Amino acid sequence: MLRLIITAVAILLIAVFMTMAGRGGGNFYVILLIIAGESMHQAATTGQFIMFVTAIGAILIFHKHKIIAWPMAVMIGLTTGMMAFVGGMAAYEFTGITLKYVFAAMLTMAGLLMLLPVKPKTINTKKRFGYWSFKTGDIQYTVNFYVALPVMLATGLAAGMVGVSGGSFLVPLMVLACGLPVRVAVGTASTMVAMTALMGFLGHAVRGEFDPVFALPLGAVAIMGGIIGGKFALKTEPVVLKRIFAFTTLAAAGFMIANALLFTM
Repeated sequence: MLRLIITAVAILLIAVFMTMAGRGGGNFYVILLIIAGESMHQAATTGQFIMFVTAIGAILIFHKHKIIAWPMAVMIGLTTGMMAFVGGMAAYEFTGITLKYVFAAMLTMAGLLMLLPVKPKTINTKKRFGYWSFKTGDIQYTVNFYVALPVMLATGLAAGMVGVSGGSFLVPLMVLACGLPVRVAVGTASTMVAMTALMGFLGHAVRGEFDPVFALPLGAVAIMGGIIGGKFALKTEPVVLKRIFAFTTLAAAGFMIANALLFTM
């Protein structure tokens, strides 16, 4: 019981801050769940479940305040979601140690991407092959499929394998490649986190790694964190939080590498 309470408190805090930054937080959830005693595969499954319910809580807030670009959310969410399901199934072809190294590499890349400066993007409304332009509200968006599609496919596959949502990659993708304002990217990312996490969770769950007795109470806490974090995100500049999470993500990558090395010694 004490283990569950401590884990729940930590998950609440993580859910709040990760929602504010437009990330799923799977990297932190998986590490926390491993510390709590779950195996790598169990942690990945439970982490995906927690991310899904957290994102649902955030979506309720972001949709109410109209900062979700739904056309882009559907397009990217379906693409990454399908690949996350494949990744969840494929994860069992690899050892837990291998997944930890893959996880660490993803964290390192995510941390570096979060440090990239955001430059204003000029919107070109002229129709071109490989580009998709659409308007939501008063904002014009342009998606460069030559850049976005490979990133979406790789993100979904890798995220499903190691039990993360891919939000660390999706926010930079939407801001740098698609020209979304940071706040809209954060809101839109919550929908894609939900889709990717759900499909990744199902991919893991069919392998029988889901522990509802441990996961359901954590999910109840996580959805509260998503709602609270969504409200805070409306009042906080996400760009300020990007630097903080960049360094914490790099620190998490170092922790995971150290953890993997200890298991191989």
